[in-house]
Amino acid sequence: MHEAPDGSGAEDEVGEHLDPEIEDDDLYDLVMARAALPEPPRPVNWNLLTSGDAEAEWLALNEWVDQLRRTYGLPASVIPPFWYRHPELVWELSALHLHWIASYDPEQDASGPIAWHTDFALARERLREWVATCGTRLDRDRPTRQTTWPGEEPQTPIEDELIPNRAIDFVDFVAADVQARQDIEDEFIRLKRSADRVRDDEPG
Repeated sequence: MHEAPDGSGAEDEVGEHLDPEIEDDDLYDLVMARAALPEPPRPVNWNLLTSGDAEAEWLALNEWVDQLRRTYGLPASVIPPFWYRHPELVWELSALHLHWIASYDPEQDASGPIAWHTDFALARERLREWVATCGTRLDRDRPTRQTTWPGEEPQTPIEDELIPNRAIDFVDFVAADVQARQDIEDEFIRLKRSADRVRDDEPG
């Protein structure tokens, strides 16, 4: 049976390049920095993601959701194929995903997984409600119907769209979302450069 590394090798390697009078606490900080431990998960705000970050988050969430529905045999009434087309489902599943990552983190205590499953049971009920409200189905989808408030323009009529290949639709959806975010970033850079030129041209 292999013994777990005690980190002394890394400490010796660091120590070779250190001042002999360095404090032990400083040496510990340097050794821990070299270990490059992963950071705990942070909330994902889908409204603020850059184009590059959004693509990575879409792919990671899609892989996890697919694993989740297969592991627990979840029906389309809980996790429908086209969940990514509905923000209410994206936010719910994204939160559940981050909760799962934190609960199964090696630094987490042993009660993390059972706490996640407790919250998972509640999340499934919310997902059923979201799915029933938005009207997405196993082989077709439509935008979630919106309630028109007084003074607002009524929502245009919506119809179900038959989607024969879910994988292709997901790729197209993500590509469009990433491009839309990239367009916003490009426009922001263009406006900033324009403002900088105006400022530079102003008399001293």
